[in-house]
Amino acid sequence: MKLFREDRPIYVLAPLAGYTDLPFRRVVKRFGADLTVSEMISSNALVYGSEKSMKMVEKSPNEEPYSVQIAGANSQIVKGAVEVLNREDGIDIIDLNSGCPVPKVVKSGSGSALLKDLKLLEELTRTIKENSNKPLTSVKVRIGFTEKYPVDVARAVEAGGADFITVHGRTRSGGFKSEVDYDAIAEVKANVSIPVIANGDITDYDKAQYVLNHTKADGLMIGRGAVGNPWIFHQLKTDSQSVEADIKREIILEHFDSMVYFYGERGVVLFRKHLHTYSKGIDGASEFRNIVNSVEDVEEARTLIKNYF
Repeated sequence: MKLFREDRPIYVLAPLAGYTDLPFRRVVKRFGADLTVSEMISSNALVYGSEKSMKMVEKSPNEEPYSVQIAGANSQIVKGAVEVLNREDGIDIIDLNSGCPVPKVVKSGSGSALLKDLKLLEELTRTIKENSNKPLTSVKVRIGFTEKYPVDVARAVEAGGADFITVHGRTRSGGFKSEVDYDAIAEVKANVSIPVIANGDITDYDKAQYVLNHTKADGLMIGRGAVGNPWIFHQLKTDSQSVEADIKREIILEHFDSMVYFYGERGVVLFRKHLHTYSKGIDGASEFRNIVNSVEDVEEARTLIKNYF
């Protein structure tokens, strides 16, 4: 399959635990994202048949192409996870997480812990590539664990046979708050032959243009910058510096409807955290939040949302 284009970059929704579930991915896909990725799923959980994990694999019909991201530190377990995913239709890419900085994940040897063992990173990448029946294999990385060695990381991924790489421009030690090193992403782009997607602190249209121009990357992955701001994909796809209030309202309502469709009435309660971010900076936000926090009826909540936004 052809994912990358020479005439324009691709825009990807990053996996974010608790946020980029199926309803959110469905909405950003409809309004401009080129590629969506599942929340990170444990390879162990897939191998041992976790129902919750298999639920996370599910995709919306409009998610084409669609990537499933797995985490793991053992090649046999990763191979087993790939074999589970091989039986699932509708998956176009298997992505290996080599960037998650969460202590629990790192302690297990997964996520950004792989940055401390580039031979293992290469081996796991090759394990996915050689055992997957999906068109593409990718890896999401950071630029090092405590020190920066972005090119070494990227070359290990390339040597493992990955079709493309996503680079978050921080070390594991940098967490989510240190300054993103876009020079490091540009360095990766200049030193590997596979496509490179830039990631990290891409929060608005202008920042997206800066990162593309500075790194020469083949695409952008946006995660936290899309929470409360999913129309950033609409802006990038339509090349618009601003977005009309009507489009924002349409996106918010569609997101709400998708949550209710997927989760049932529980979706009303689950949507509250999204309303907190959607209403940030708008007059009367505090009062609005107080009201919606006590509403559980679907139609009542939808009317409140429609009238407020």
